[in-house]
Amino acid sequence: MDFLPDPFRTILAFVVVLGVLVFFHELGHYGAARWRGIFVEKFSIGFGRPIAAWRDKRGTDWQIGWLPLGGYVKLYGQEGPGDVTDSVDAPPGHDPRGPRFHDKPVGDRAIVVAAGPIANFILAAVLFSALFIAVGRPVGNTTVASVVEGGAAQVAGILPGDRIVALDDTPVSRFEQVQAYIQPRASQPIRIRLQREGQELTVNATPAARPGRGEGAAPVGMLGVGGGAATYERTDPISAVWGGISYTADVTVQTLSGIWQMITGQRGAEEIGGPLRIAQLSGQVASLGLANLVTFMAVLSVNLALINLFPIPVLDGGHLVFYALEALRGRPLPPRAVEYGFRAGLAVLATLFVFATWNDLSSFGLFRWMHGLFG
Repeated sequence: MDFLPDPFRTILAFVVVLGVLVFFHELGHYGAARWRGIFVEKFSIGFGRPIAAWRDKRGTDWQIGWLPLGGYVKLYGQEGPGDVTDSVDAPPGHDPRGPRFHDKPVGDRAIVVAAGPIANFILAAVLFSALFIAVGRPVGNTTVASVVEGGAAQVAGILPGDRIVALDDTPVSRFEQVQAYIQPRASQPIRIRLQREGQELTVNATPAARPGRGEGAAPVGMLGVGGGAATYERTDPISAVWGGISYTADVTVQTLSGIWQMITGQRGAEEIGGPLRIAQLSGQVASLGLANLVTFMAVLSVNLALINLFPIPVLDGGHLVFYALEALRGRPLPPRAVEYGFRAGLAVLATLFVFATWNDLSSFGLFRWMHGLFG
């Protein structure tokens, strides 16, 4: 995409990235619904007025909306048993479209809802596996490429070329693991096992404390070292597939760890971004090449899966919580409880969206520009 001007490259990359992720998410819901015998009325990528629409031989309406900020799958009877308008006047047992969504057993409904996030995990694993086959699998690398003058690493005697083997007896094989271990341990002594010129030695370092982002955020530990460029090694298809699965699991654990650090105040919440940040990063990553764009899509797919599994009503995770409670009670929750739950979920999502958009605009420097403009 280097031949495109920056704004057009950013828009195109954003549409491609979000379109692929949303399509596979909704495809998971669609495939599970077909598997469990539920009629799919509509499959939409994007919102608003359709720019393309057609109906397949099964009667499902497919459309592409002009606003590429999501998508949805409309299942027959998904609104609720009392909210469905039937176009066929037939007893429920003889409905040619089959049973309504809410007439299906709770297990079938849970499978359909969970299939969306599962599809995003599978997509991430497939993308990582394809990269490992085409480019090679990244080799674990904790070799120190540079040491910050006067930093904690230099004080401890760490030199460029040293390979970090373990931190407090915790083995590390990637530089991201070193960062994840050091950052929450500001001003705490750490025992570092190194390998230097074929010999192993141990040093003690105390990461410097850098103020956390955001008011009240915990300080961040800084060791003062830089990692080297990633190296890749060719691998056979079976190892590549397994590597894609394990790498997806690693990204999932790291993402959950980052969320927990935000909740506990170890990281600032200004790192939360919305559509504007995704669009910006899509354009930047697209300029670095196809492999980087595919990696970004895989990581974002994991994030989309995890976000949808949050136990917030309206999201897939909230539906799964309702179904779990229904299974325990042996009957559906009262309609009023579900309604209040969805209202609360919408309020939470609206708040998160506003907060993420505020972070996006702040990172773009919009408010600094307005402050300078109006003085």
